[in-house]
Amino acid sequence: MRLDYFVANATTLSRRDAKKAISTGRVRVDGQTCRKPASPVDANTPVSLDEQLLSLPAERYLMLYKPDGVISATTDSQQPTALDLLPADVRHGLHIAGRLDADTTGLLLLTTDGQWSHRITSPRVECPKTYRVTLAEPINDLAITQLQQGVLLHGESRPTRPAKVHPLNAREIDLTLSEGRYHQVKRMLAAVGNHVTELHRWRVGTLVLDDSLVPGHYRELTAEEVNSVC
Repeated sequence: MRLDYFVANATTLSRRDAKKAISTGRVRVDGQTCRKPASPVDANTPVSLDEQLLSLPAERYLMLYKPDGVISATTDSQQPTALDLLPADVRHGLHIAGRLDADTTGLLLLTTDGQWSHRITSPRVECPKTYRVTLAEPINDLAITQLQQGVLLHGESRPTRPAKVHPLNAREIDLTLSEGRYHQVKRMLAAVGNHVTELHRWRVGTLVLDDSLVPGHYRELTAEEVNSVC
């Protein structure tokens, strides 16, 4: 990783302040002053700031119950973000693994571990996500069959992967997808002649949204959850 990234993540410095500390000669790598923020280092490289040896914190993994009206972003000047829901010391270094639309509620995963989030979001892994979908019109058997076979979305040239559909009542289904196209759930239901009025993600891989959480609250994942999610 870059030296400025290492310093920023091993301290409370921003990336900008980390670069400044490096360029002014406050950082040593393997005992030698290094003034290049882009210099490569790894987690085992001895790095010190003002003669104090630095170490990277352990990776962190959280589940958050995202409420309606909050966007899946780290920062935004106009709207509240998922990271805004966390205390400043908790959100430092976190990024979102698999976004939700502003009007979609439910399970959002946050981590400092880029490889872990890639495993969850990579199309090659096909990590399933399950949504509780409330519909404007009753869903019929033909629409369910079409969703299960895959549908062609407006403006695209290849159909979606087959979805799993579990009807709960006439206007409510659980829909499980193994891909994450733009506004996919809403566009899939539109393709079969319906309209999504509410959307809630309650499962990612083997992870189920903790029923003790209320919208806007979060908890750390257990080691077992981290290792078995997808």
